[in-house]
Amino acid sequence: GGLRSRPRHEWKIQRQPYLNLARRSAGAARLEGPLKPEVTVAYIAVSLIFFNSGLSLKTEELTSALLHVRLHLFVQSFTLIFFPLAVWLLLKVLSLTAIDQWLLRGLQTVSCMPPPVSSAVILTKAVGGNEAAAIFNSAFGSFLVRQFFFCFTFLGGL
Repeated sequence: GGLRSRPRHEWKIQRQPYLNLARRSAGAARLEGPLKPEVTVAYIAVSLIFFNSGLSLKTEELTSALLHVRLHLFVQSFTLIFFPLAVWLLLKVLSLTAIDQWLLRGLQTVSCMPPPVSSAVILTKAVGGNEAAAIFNSAFGSFLVRQFFFCFTFLGGL
């Protein structure tokens, strides 16, 4: 035993109630379950990430970030035009190989999506980048992609 085994043993005892709770309520987070992850994750969690990130910024920083139009055009163009086109060219080459076509279609789909909100903001903050611009571009990119898919899906194309 000794001092080394004691904290491990206590940690195992302390985690047990949480494990029991997780086992009993595992069905709550299933798709269309009581927690409705299709709504809570897609809208509420993303909104909370933006809200939390916004709270940590000064109003002047957010206002200043909105005025960087050239930066926003570059980021949106790179994310939503250049990168999907580069992946499309890569997929043309990869389609000549034995790689499954569904895997290639999935890669093409993912390449057309904006970066996840949380990673865009967190990684920008970690390297000391312009967090306000990252928040704006992440939100704006997500908005543009959602509007495009709304038009494409529900209105029968553009």
